Amino acid sequence: MTPEPMIPEPENDLARERRARLAAERLLEQKARELAEANAALSRHAFRLTDQISQSREETAVARQAADLVRSDLARVQRRLWTSVEAIPDGFAVFDADQRLVIANPAYLDVFDGLDMVRPGVSYPELLHLCLEEGIVDPEGAPPAVWFDRMLARWDAPDIPEQVIRLWNGGYIRLADRRGPDGDIVSLAIDITATIRREADLREAHKQAEAASRAKSAFLANMSHEIRTPMNGIIGMADLLAEGPLDDEQQLGIATIRRSADALVSIINDILDYSKIEAEKLRLYPEPVDPAGAIDEVLRLLRPVAEGKGLTLTARADPDLPAALTADPVRLRQMLTNLVGNAIKFTDTGGVTVTARLLPAAGDDPPLTEIAITDSGIGIASENLEHIFGEFAQAEEQTNRRFEGTGLGLAITRQLARLMGGDITVDSRLGAGATFTLRLPLPVAAAPRSPAPIACRVALLDTRRPVDPALSDALADLGCSVTRCRSVSALRRALAADPPPAVVILTAGKVLARTAAFAAGLAAAGAAPLVVLHDPDNRHPVADPPFVGRLAPPYDPRALHRRLDALRIAARVPGVPPVAAANRTPAPDPAPPRLRVLAAEDNRTNQLVFGKMLKDQPLDISFVGDGRAAVAAWQDLRPDLVFMDISMPEMDGMDATRAIRAAERAEGTTRVPIIALTAHALDTDLARIRASGVDDVLTKPLHKAALLERIMRHAPCPPGPDPAP
Repeated sequence: MTPEPMIPEPENDLARERRARLAAERLLEQKARELAEANAALSRHAFRLTDQISQSREETAVARQAADLVRSDLARVQRRLWTSVEAIPDGFAVFDADQRLVIANPAYLDVFDGLDMVRPGVSYPELLHLCLEEGIVDPEGAPPAVWFDRMLARWDAPDIPEQVIRLWNGGYIRLADRRGPDGDIVSLAIDITATIRREADLREAHKQAEAASRAKSAFLANMSHEIRTPMNGIIGMADLLAEGPLDDEQQLGIATIRRSADALVSIINDILDYSKIEAEKLRLYPEPVDPAGAIDEVLRLLRPVAEGKGLTLTARADPDLPAALTADPVRLRQMLTNLVGNAIKFTDTGGVTVTARLLPAAGDDPPLTEIAITDSGIGIASENLEHIFGEFAQAEEQTNRRFEGTGLGLAITRQLARLMGGDITVDSRLGAGATFTLRLPLPVAAAPRSPAPIACRVALLDTRRPVDPALSDALADLGCSVTRCRSVSALRRALAADPPPAVVILTAGKVLARTAAFAAGLAAAGAAPLVVLHDPDNRHPVADPPFVGRLAPPYDPRALHRRLDALRIAARVPGVPPVAAANRTPAPDPAPPRLRVLAAEDNRTNQLVFGKMLKDQPLDISFVGDGRAAVAAWQDLRPDLVFMDISMPEMDGMDATRAIRAAERAEGTTRVPIIALTAHALDTDLARIRASGVDDVLTKPLHKAALLERIMRHAPCPPGPDPAP
């Protein structure tokens, strides 16, 4: 073993001390470093906390400021809302789910006139009691308990209905309450006093307007009646005088009377029609109507006026025009009469042409029927084209001094056209005539049955060259046996045939005077019952005896059939009678039975006119002057036919008709035909008259042809002519 070196003991201690001191220094240095690092971390954390605290303080300040702004805005909104609620003139209140008042504006509280109990916390039932106890509301006749229960039941309904209550001072409040999702109720008390009073004023004004309308209608109806009654006497006596022997001056006077009377009646009709259109009370009565026939009737009516001015009047209908359209025939003829009459009135030379055609349909709409009336008259300036459709208007002011009329014709025509779904237009230049075009959406109706064959013999004398076969062909289409004669000698041979012709038609020409003389000889000899003038040129104003009438184009079979029927009635021929041959004397026919006719008419003049019109008929006429006498006379006479005036003393014609109908039902007797005679022309009046039980209505002034037609239609045995003595 090697022995350890020997070190002195103090040296070992010093080394250990030095090593310990070095270790301590190293530890102290380490701790210092750790402390420094800790201090640095703490400083950094402190800085971060400081930043966070500063930021939080800033955010808190901003939040506090925002909260202050929100609180300020909310307060402002609340103030504005409440100010608005207070400014509302109507009452506003909120009740909680327990029906207690939460808030109310002054308008709501004013109704209670400052009662101390009316404040937040008061219940709705207590408010109702206060309203009754203090007399705030007027129950309007209902017992207080009933009113209270009704108001409380309303409040408890899931959907609270509105309620109008009347206040003690005559004011009215409408309560409009709405329940919220939490049971709160918002109540509005709306003052409707002004509205109620305005409605009352409107009702009163409406009553006054209706009264004025009734007064106007009554005035028009009364004026119509009062004017038509004497007009019946004027027109009736003029017609009767025209049938007698008159010289030229007398004929002119009678014609003037008749034209003036007809003009007055036309004016009355225009005023009544315009009044009904203005009041929207004019009704249409559509039925199948023949458009070509309607045009033919209008032209035949106006042809004498046109011929008197030397004008030609022609019509052209498209072959595709249906035989029947659905329209109001009376109003359709009225429109055509207005338009054609206007064209004649404002035309001095040339003529008037009426054309009709069917325009193709657009989609599901009915086809348009177009009727154009073209004249060669004075024309219309462009600035007046629409003005002429106004009320009481004519083309120019200066023409008002030249031409008569109300100026209502075109206004009425346009209103009628629009009432039918159509319209009317005009195309014209001043001095170059005018064309008025009527377009109406008229549905096509079922085709009417062909006219029943006439089956009579007709002798037609036509000496013109070349001969137009149109009339003879149309007569043949109606079943007539036509003998065409080119000379008078040929006609004489036709008259001597067995059987002879029932109708003799003489064509007008250059030798019209000779034709008229020949016709007079035929009539005097009784060779034919109907001697008719055929005037294809529409320019010979001859329709008096010896001719019973006149035929003119167009020769539509239906129109021709109607015309021949009308001539039969005018000549008092009930059918196609036998004609005596020139070379033999037939045995006299037995006298037809005379009809017993009762005429109730209180006006003496109208009685005279009625009797004169029918004096040559096989009638036994009994007159009475009032409705009560009419019922008594019906009981005593048991007439075959009754003509009943409507406006009569004691009992009017409608009550008399009802009394007769009731007696017939009670006795089980045959219903007597009753024809009303009236000067009332309003639709409402005519409807009431028809509802009383009459079979037909004739408006005054009466016309002989219309009377004869009604007798032929309604009499159980139509009268024939009196037998020759």
